Amino acid sequence: MPVARRKARVLCGMMMMLNIFLCVLVAVSWNLGHDRRAPGKVRVPASRFWRQQAPSKVFWNKEQQRLDFNYNPVINSGLSTDSLMPDWLNDTGPLNPCEPDYRVPTQILDYNLLPPQFQDFLLHMRCRMYPMLINQPYVCDEKPFLLLAVKSLIPHFDRRQAIRETWGQAGVLANRTVVTVFLLGNTLSSDHFPDLRVMLGREAKLHKDLLQWDYRDTFFNLTLKEVLFLEWFSKHCPHAQFILKGDDDVFVNTLRIIDLLEGLSEVKAKDLFIGDVISNASPHRDRKLKYFIPESVFVGRYPPYAGGGGYLYSGELAMRLHNVSQQVVLYPIDDVYTGMCLKKLGLVPEKHTGFRTFDIEEKYRSNPCIYRSLMLVHSRTPQQMLKIWPWIVRPELDCQ
Repeated sequence: MPVARRKARVLCGMMMMLNIFLCVLVAVSWNLGHDRRAPGKVRVPASRFWRQQAPSKVFWNKEQQRLDFNYNPVINSGLSTDSLMPDWLNDTGPLNPCEPDYRVPTQILDYNLLPPQFQDFLLHMRCRMYPMLINQPYVCDEKPFLLLAVKSLIPHFDRRQAIRETWGQAGVLANRTVVTVFLLGNTLSSDHFPDLRVMLGREAKLHKDLLQWDYRDTFFNLTLKEVLFLEWFSKHCPHAQFILKGDDDVFVNTLRIIDLLEGLSEVKAKDLFIGDVISNASPHRDRKLKYFIPESVFVGRYPPYAGGGGYLYSGELAMRLHNVSQQVVLYPIDDVYTGMCLKKLGLVPEKHTGFRTFDIEEKYRSNPCIYRSLMLVHSRTPQQMLKIWPWIVRPELDCQ
C-alpha cells in the first residue's frame, strides 16, 4: 500500500508540472500574438511588406522601375515574375536590345526637340554590348598596382602622347607597377570626322595602350564607355589594385596618388572611391546647357557623385560596380551614372581636396609647389602637361 501511494504522488507531481508548462506556453503564445501596449488586440502590420509601385510617367524612371522589379530578390526567389509583373512593366521592347528601340519617341513627349546625339542615346539605351576593334588583353599581366584608364577621342593624338610622356608613363614608378590604357569609341560618316583609322592602327601597334569599341563616341555615350571599360576590366585586368579614371585633358600627380594609396589600411582600400564629390545636385533643365536633361526623361535628385574629370577607386570596388551596373539603367551623364551605381552598393564617394576638376584659382596655376600638393587638376593642354611634369619629379624643387 505505501508503494502504491508513492506512485500516485509521483504521478500527481508529473501532472502538475505538465499543467504548469502548458500554462506558460499559452501565456507566451498570447503575448507574441498581441500588442502589449494594447492588451486584447491582435497586432496587424500597418502596410504590406512589398507593394506594387505606381507607374512613373517619366521615361528613365519607368525603365529603372522595370529593372528594380526584375532584380527584386523577394519576388524572384521561387516566384513567377510573369504572374506578378504589372502590365505596364511587361513591355520589354525589341527582342534584340541592340536594335533601335522605336517605342522611345512615343514615350517621350518632347523627343523630337532633343539634340540628335541625345535622341541616339535614347534609341540605343538598352544596348551594352559592342564589339572591340582594338584590345590589349595582356596589358595587365604584371598585375598593376595602379591602372590609369583615360577617356579619349580618336583625333586626340597629341593629348595621349603628352600623357605618355608625363603622368601616364607606364612601367615602374615609385617602385610600383603602373599601366595606362586609353578608352576610345568610334565615329560615323555622318559625324564628318576625317578617316584616321590608319593613324590609329599605327599608334595602337606602337604603344599597345589603346582600347577601342565600335560604338558612336559622343558625350552622351560616355556612360557606355564606362560600362564597357568595367566589362573589359573584369575580364582582362581584375587583379589591378587601384584605378585612376579620368579625361585626357586632366593633369595627374601620379607620385602623390601612389603615396596616398600606399598609406591606406586594408579596410579603407576595399571601398575606396575618392574624387571631387558633388552633392545635392539636380538635373539641369536649361536646354542651352551641355548637361541638359528634360523632365520627360528623368525626375529626382542625383546621388552624391565624383566629377567625371577624374576619380580614384579600388580594383575590388570596380568588380562590384561592374556587377551592379547591370541593375542601373544607362544614364546620359557618366559621372552621375557611376554615383547611381555606388548608391545601389550602399556606398558614397569620398570628397578629397586634392582633386580639382573645376581647376584652381588663376593666380596659383603657375606655382610649381601647388601641383606638388594636388592629386588631379582639370583642365590642362598637352603643352601645359609637359611643362608641369618636371615640377613634380624634379628633386631640387624645395616646397617646404
